[in-house]
Amino acid sequence: MNTQTLVEKFGPRESMEYDVVIVGGGPAGLSAAIRLKQMAHERGIELSVCVLEKGSELGAHTLSGAVMDPRALNELIPDWKERGAPLDVEVTEDRFLFLSEKGARQVPNWLLPDNFRNHGNYVVSLGNVTRWLGVRAEELGVEIFAGFPAAEVLYGERGEVLGVATGNMGLGKNGEPTDAFQLGMELHAKYTMFAEGARGHLGRQLMERFRLNESADPQVYGLGIKELWEINPAMHKPGLVIHTAGWPLENDTYGGSFLYHLDNNQVVVGFVVGLGYTNPFLSPFEEFQRYKTHPAIRKFLEGGKRVSYGARAIAAGGLMSLPKLVFPGGALIGCNAGFLNASRIKGSHAAISTGMMAAEAAFNALQSGRQHDVLTEYPDAFDQSWLKQELHRARNFKQWMSKGLLAGTFMVGLEQKLLGGRVPWTLHHQHSDNETLKPAAECKSIVYPKPDGKLTFDRLSSVFLSNTNHEENQPAHLTLKDPSVPVDVNLARYAGPEARFCPAGVYEFATNNEGSEQLVINAQNCVHCKTCDIKDPTQNIVWVTPEGGGGPNYPNM
Repeated sequence: MNTQTLVEKFGPRESMEYDVVIVGGGPAGLSAAIRLKQMAHERGIELSVCVLEKGSELGAHTLSGAVMDPRALNELIPDWKERGAPLDVEVTEDRFLFLSEKGARQVPNWLLPDNFRNHGNYVVSLGNVTRWLGVRAEELGVEIFAGFPAAEVLYGERGEVLGVATGNMGLGKNGEPTDAFQLGMELHAKYTMFAEGARGHLGRQLMERFRLNESADPQVYGLGIKELWEINPAMHKPGLVIHTAGWPLENDTYGGSFLYHLDNNQVVVGFVVGLGYTNPFLSPFEEFQRYKTHPAIRKFLEGGKRVSYGARAIAAGGLMSLPKLVFPGGALIGCNAGFLNASRIKGSHAAISTGMMAAEAAFNALQSGRQHDVLTEYPDAFDQSWLKQELHRARNFKQWMSKGLLAGTFMVGLEQKLLGGRVPWTLHHQHSDNETLKPAAECKSIVYPKPDGKLTFDRLSSVFLSNTNHEENQPAHLTLKDPSVPVDVNLARYAGPEARFCPAGVYEFATNNEGSEQLVINAQNCVHCKTCDIKDPTQNIVWVTPEGGGGPNYPNM
């Protein structure tokens, strides 16, 4: 039963009015909310701001490496250190390693370009930073509703965005209302900001409706997989930052790793695989498990204990893939628009900065008596910002690295180290990630070793550590446009890549009672990484919002 039918039967939906509604309680959304309230307090005026967060609490769905550049936070909350922000571990040492199967070569630090230098940055749990920002927002009077995903964009008669509606609760698997059914609520706003993170469900709809990306390169993504470990104190060095490239990936596959030392004998270890890879037999999850067995990495982890696990797609297209940021009544901010510097593996500073810029534009519009128009001040501010300059210097990084490790390393070194990003040429992304898989018949099968349960693990035990949970009696939030495509196209032509590109064991092919193959979707395992929505070669899989509060619940990630 669709929403319109439900509203006709059970409606009308209740509604609430705000000056600004923000979809997504991550660094971008919370920074926008904080900046709006700061400006209102400075001028002694009332301004109503609401943040909707689909996770069960702020930070529950926040996943990042993360080494954080505090530049934008300095602008938002200059006294963050005195106010107890969880940026406690300053980077003490950078190491960059090129890995072969058994060996490792460290790049001399004097050869490292600035994008791999982290002096003045901090190793953080971005989830904890998000929770801290949430407290600051609530102190200023921001209303935060966690566990309420925005499921629908509301439009006016002229096509302008008027706000959003939260998802319905209490629908059964068949889509019919149960005894616990509740209609979603409408939140009306003079301006609505979308800060859903990479490949946002509503952001994707807005891009299509307003043709926001028709003049940009295709967005390209990486899948980041991360584990939190407690390790032997003798191997722990707070503030040590290690990045690697090379093994176990083939030379023509974009990707790399990170290993960051936090405090309390904890490290985060992660692996990023560009989703433009061509071999359908490749499994990013299994490549990550293999990576941990390398002598240069396993020495840190052996004897330790894995504490948590998670995965998230990251937008890696950079400046060339940025869409138009504004449309009547709203704006895209943070990773929802693709603001991430892939060369630095950093996006939180960009999220905070763009949240602030959009907030200032919306505040000025409201003070001028405008509403539901196009906030042109926001992209204008970005064009004059240090963030635009930073992304412009790094605009060719992903394109060069996608040409192979050796050629990419040489050209990135030339551009970033020798020329400081000041080059007259610009490379473009030619393909979306779903367009790059080759037929299985043209590719070499990959046999991955079985997990040992000490250093390497399977998907299901990993998902368990992500604290993922979904109410089982609800419509699947992983939907298929055509149920025949997984077997007739993906399995027949690409050997069923969804069973390998998903890092959570959501998809598997099984034989049904008639003896034919079918795709089984274990939606309760989904960690909301959005990889399936991105990499599915026919774009047949569409991720939609599940019932409120569902998904992972990341601690200290």
